[in-house]
Amino acid sequence: MTSTTVAATMPRTRRRRPEWLVPAGLIALSLVPIAAGAFRVTDLTTGGTVTPENARFFASPVPVIAHIVGSSVFLVLGALQFAPSLRRRRWHRIAGRIVAPAGLVSALSALWMTLFYAMPSINGPGLYVMRLVFGTAMAGAIVFAFVAIRRGDVTTHSAWMTRAYAIGLGAGTQVFTFLPWTLYFGQPGQVMHTVLMGAGWVINLAVAELVIRRRANRAHLS
Repeated sequence: MTSTTVAATMPRTRRRRPEWLVPAGLIALSLVPIAAGAFRVTDLTTGGTVTPENARFFASPVPVIAHIVGSSVFLVLGALQFAPSLRRRRWHRIAGRIVAPAGLVSALSALWMTLFYAMPSINGPGLYVMRLVFGTAMAGAIVFAFVAIRRGDVTTHSAWMTRAYAIGLGAGTQVFTFLPWTLYFGQPGQVMHTVLMGAGWVINLAVAELVIRRRANRAHLS
């Protein structure tokens, strides 16, 4: 038997991806909104210059600071929850008790700002509705996930937290939906601004549903 034949008859081993690849990618995607948030908090706490664009934040700083802190914690610790080795350890449960409240703070503060801040004119009625829908969906997903884990349904819990994380990560993906348009066409108008913002959330949720389906298929086969 030739070496070629032996190689052909040997079982193929699938090369597994490094388990930290996904968490690292999610954190990298979060860096731009986290950095922008850190800059905003620094500006507010050190008495930065008030402009028409940021006057609403200086007039009522608590909601935006709560949103930035909650979102940053949710995105970083939430990304680590996707590491399989950590999911099998006590750390996952401990971190989850921080991730879920941080996510609720992020979602509820976003809803508050949408309802009560005077938004720039570039934010049209379509974006107003989308922010209400996605903010409510994110908060609801976290509540559903909490209820599921309380009754011991790990699969449903994981699915709903994945959806909540996808919505929370929308600001990271929106950087990449805006970048090509801005480079080629300049600053988008109100309608396109709404479309590009919405695309970030829709892309993330589509990927989340694929991840949830793949998990279900693997569980069915095992």
